[in-house]
Amino acid sequence: MTLGELYQQGKGVLFKAGNQSPAFDAVCLFQKAFGIDRQALIIHSGDPADAAKAQHYLAWIDERAEGRPLQYILGKWPFMELTLQVGEGVLIPREETELLVYTAADLLKNRERPRILDLCSGTGAVALGLASLLLNAEITAVELYDQAFTYLNVNIRETGLQNVTPVQLDILNPQNAENYSMLDCIVSNPPYVTSGELPTLQSEVRSEPHTALDGGMDGLVFYRAIASLWLPKLKHGGAAAVEVGEGQAAEVAALFQAAGLTDIRMVKDFNAIERVVAGTMT
Repeated sequence: MTLGELYQQGKGVLFKAGNQSPAFDAVCLFQKAFGIDRQALIIHSGDPADAAKAQHYLAWIDERAEGRPLQYILGKWPFMELTLQVGEGVLIPREETELLVYTAADLLKNRERPRILDLCSGTGAVALGLASLLLNAEITAVELYDQAFTYLNVNIRETGLQNVTPVQLDILNPQNAENYSMLDCIVSNPPYVTSGELPTLQSEVRSEPHTALDGGMDGLVFYRAIASLWLPKLKHGGAAAVEVGEGQAAEVAALFQAAGLTDIRMVKDFNAIERVVAGTMT
């Protein structure tokens, strides 16, 4: 079988399984198996396929057809200019979360050595994204769960961004929270899906850890904790920015305003959804 025939076979399996992007997914898995991109595949489509690599490719195609997230199969995923390690037990970085990073970076652009706390850090996408933009920042990335905390540590090491310090901590019931004060910025992409909505999510999303998705009955449990437990740790003039789910921006803005934030803004993503709520501590 040639490389081209093998690729088409894999794409066909995904198409029949109802995959929404069979060509893209198939070429990503092909690159993982054979180490060649789409352009090289076109050039070498008539070359014979290595049997062992073909076996790996088709096995990954089957996993994808069964609904395992592409990112988990690949083991890595891009975020901003970074490549982050991902897998079962950690939330997959998403493009809309880049808006949170850029919003926070804009709030901090005139600070020489900002102290930043990233809550519910997961892979470290937000913390590392900020670290790549603000090289002089001192960033603490907080994550509770063991599997996600492992990925956080790996990604800090693999990216080489040494201005990020991982801390394992429950932000809803923090121990040693007194260690954090006079912060320049708090950022978070917390769980914000309502508990009742979880069973209705796409099967691939349900493959991600519920602990990274479930925001309680109304989706606002973590925002209340951030408002009551963490925003008071901002210095005067400090900033906060969080990602929110669709339709949650106004409620989160009200929580943060009651906690003392002013100049609150709600920033829309590329789908015109109010995705980020940000403000400044009085």
